[in-house]
Amino acid sequence: MQRRKFLKLSGASVGGAIALSIIPVSLFAQGAHKLRWASYISQQAMPSQLDTWFMEELVRRSEGAIEFSQHWSSSLHSVGDHLPAVRDNRTQMSLISPGYYESGMPVTRGLEWYYRMERADALQRVCRDVYENFAPLREEWEQRHGAKVLYWTNWYHAPLVTREPIESIEDLQGKRIRAYGVMNDTIDRLGGSPVPMSATEVYTSLERGVIDGAAGFEFVTAVSYQLHEIAPHFTDMGAGPHAPAATVMSMRQWESLPEEIQALMEEIAADLYARKLTEIYGPAAEQAVDKALADGAQFATWSEEEKARAQDIVQPEQVEMWKREVAEPQGIDGEAMQEMVEKAIAEHDGSGDLRTPYEIYRDRS
Repeated sequence: MQRRKFLKLSGASVGGAIALSIIPVSLFAQGAHKLRWASYISQQAMPSQLDTWFMEELVRRSEGAIEFSQHWSSSLHSVGDHLPAVRDNRTQMSLISPGYYESGMPVTRGLEWYYRMERADALQRVCRDVYENFAPLREEWEQRHGAKVLYWTNWYHAPLVTREPIESIEDLQGKRIRAYGVMNDTIDRLGGSPVPMSATEVYTSLERGVIDGAAGFEFVTAVSYQLHEIAPHFTDMGAGPHAPAATVMSMRQWESLPEEIQALMEEIAADLYARKLTEIYGPAAEQAVDKALADGAQFATWSEEEKARAQDIVQPEQVEMWKREVAEPQGIDGEAMQEMVEKAIAEHDGSGDLRTPYEIYRDRS
């Protein structure tokens, strides 16, 4: 393959002209950097589609200077071992869902909450801004866990998936609901009974009546798992986007890469933040809505009054509890971090345009 002689990595204006960063031909002549990618989820899951795009773009734009071996669905590391594997450079890149590492990521827990914003594409940019501006968050990833965050992602939206309709907070009382991360706290505050369990157990647990429904289960993944065969009711509680996550690289690997490759990765991440999450998540969500409807699923939403009631129950106490019980004992300036979060939400949430599953359903009707 003929190597291109330069890559456009920046566009700084110098005297009215555009100055381009140049990658020497010798960089490509040195041979490919071979990177190992490992994930605990399948390649079809929503965040995996972003990760696949990122890797394909990196291979394409580097003209083959980067190569990947890919290991999906915990085929290389067990669930919970991916972050240590990145730290130890056993794997160079991985998707990390912080909910699996709560005790070791107290600062990052300050990014996971419900009833504070509406758009998943905006949540991605909120996490980016806080990571860039709140040093303890960067230090938690880069120094404590040896992981460079290449870009933030999330698990879109996670409506209630239930066997019976849940039309109000009262309907949720006492219901056994599978949840994940801070969604456990949300369900508990709203009167449900949260039941932590892995995603692979949910279908059979619904089938056997062990649980009445699931929350904290990303919508497209829920449809791909056929949860609506047993629990056909998708209900938007107004909780907002679900479960911030990050795609990371081993700091040891990151620091060993040429600056030109690092800049190329940052360039691709910037493209991802600009629009790619919406371009990938949007069609996937539409297809999932169409499949669920064809299979007989039903979509509903709580009234604005009911959503406001739920918000008052959950917030701001959910965030205040994190400040009081997690941040303060760990010496984290929770107030400063949450001020940054609020500023970023104010800047980005209004410009987000990725529709929720219920909005897609409503537009189909």
